Amino acid sequence: MARLPRLVLPGCGHLVVQRGHDGRSVFADDEDRSVFLAALREAAAAQRVAIHAYALPDTEVQILATPRAEDALGRMMQSLGRRYVAAYRQRHGGRGTLWDGRYRCAPVEPGDWLLAALRLVDAAAPCSSAAHRTGGRDPQVTDPPELWQLGNTPFEREAAYRRLLEAGVPPAQAAALREAALGGWAVGGPAFLARLGEQTARPLRPRPRGRPARPVPGGRSPG
Repeated sequence: MARLPRLVLPGCGHLVVQRGHDGRSVFADDEDRSVFLAALREAAAAQRVAIHAYALPDTEVQILATPRAEDALGRMMQSLGRRYVAAYRQRHGGRGTLWDGRYRCAPVEPGDWLLAALRLVDAAAPCSSAAHRTGGRDPQVTDPPELWQLGNTPFEREAAYRRLLEAGVPPAQAAALREAALGGWAVGGPAFLARLGEQTARPLRPRPRGRPARPVPGGRSPG
């Protein structure tokens, strides 16, 4: 089966996952992570992609971002990957890519789904953008509108977000976000998916497994 084109929608938040090759580590230490974040900052600025959240666990990269143009996300990830791999190999040696194929991503419905994705990424690793929203400030992080709606003052928003972060993302919602990102599907409610379906002919969700049921003679439904 031919590989589906990546689903990228300008102006929409996307949950991005880039995994290490064969599940191997892509970060040896905090210096590697600092190099990666510097490359992310430059690539995002060059392609005009807003970075809402990031997490750098040992074996993968997670990013929540909104591109302004359809090709901006791909260009950012390509530039980021090349620059970081070159720096990593120069420092640690070795050959070949660090990544397990191309990056994966899912458009995320604004509102509750995007706020859940924000929390999911912030909580994914000790090195993440969570500190930006719980007392610190990271100049490369752009808060989405969903965060501004949590309170009228920075103190109110920080306190509200801390409570949400501590509560965690409901397991079913977290699984749906992760599966959509890895599968390249859109994630959100029926109305959101219906609107997207009017904008693209590409499938937004996996097709049901198995063959379609054969029609029954006489026009009756099987079963």
